Amino acid sequence: MVAVLGPGDALLRVIEKAFPKADIHVRDNQVSAIGEAAEVRLIQRLFDEMMLVLRTGQPMTEDAVERSIAMLRASDNGNGPQETPAEVLTQNILSSRGRTIRPKTLNQKRYVDAIDKHTIVFGIGPAGTGKTYLAMAKAVQALQSKQVSRIILTRPAVEAGERLGFLPGTLFDKIDPYLRPLYDALHDMLDPDSIPRLMANGTIEVAPLAYMRGRTLNDAFVVLDEAQNTSPEQMKMFLTRLGFDSKIVVTGDITQVDLPGGNRSGLRQVQSILEGVPDIHFSRLTSEDVVRHRLVGRIVDAYEKYDDSQADREPRPARNGTQRK
Repeated sequence: MVAVLGPGDALLRVIEKAFPKADIHVRDNQVSAIGEAAEVRLIQRLFDEMMLVLRTGQPMTEDAVERSIAMLRASDNGNGPQETPAEVLTQNILSSRGRTIRPKTLNQKRYVDAIDKHTIVFGIGPAGTGKTYLAMAKAVQALQSKQVSRIILTRPAVEAGERLGFLPGTLFDKIDPYLRPLYDALHDMLDPDSIPRLMANGTIEVAPLAYMRGRTLNDAFVVLDEAQNTSPEQMKMFLTRLGFDSKIVVTGDITQVDLPGGNRSGLRQVQSILEGVPDIHFSRLTSEDVVRHRLVGRIVDAYEKYDDSQADREPRPARNGTQRK
């Protein structure tokens, strides 16, 4: 019961807050709920799902309970997924140094499943939705299971408020800060002592996007991060590097484009070009899939509302080419 209710009944309080019209009572090893039939049915399903997760040895958290409730409500309304919360929360991708990487939301699970099923997958969504982290976990899993012989991680070296020329050191020293998030994720997933050896023999390669030109990437798992900062030409160049027995995952957030001079984003354009092409899949994540601090999801929503309101206020061009106010 401690595992079900949480330390200090923390999980029980989350459930009671989510179902304010129901009275939930705990006595000995029994939980009872009194209220509207639909609410009581959801509460019963929730505890059933929690038990399934706990039986796998995985602890339940307050965040996991909240996400489970949201999935069950959506399913109960007829708009929900076929997957159950237990199926989402117990899908293991990679285990490393005593911790397991797994999807935490329904869209994340579908994103991971799409990577298994398709050759090219685009993961598009706001910061904190696990786009890059899950893609890299799948890359390490593919390498360890010998599905591929190497991992290639790349991202465009586009400044976000700073100029490369002002950074100290050689070209590689200047580029290194842009690739640092990829190194950090690798350290979470592999033995840190093995990473220099794997990079030295070419099993893992971390490089700027410009270094991809002219190459054919065979037998590789390739991840392009921060793809919103690619130009349309760079995006086409990258996608046509695909070789035999390879897989490509492209991740990015189309609301955070850092291209100078208002240049078009290759990630925005590619959606209208490749949508519907066989063996290419677009996974779209939202603020509901943010797995950082819950405030991050609220920040993403607030910015989306602001951007929408600003777009509505933009003056429309008149027929003579001037702007109407």
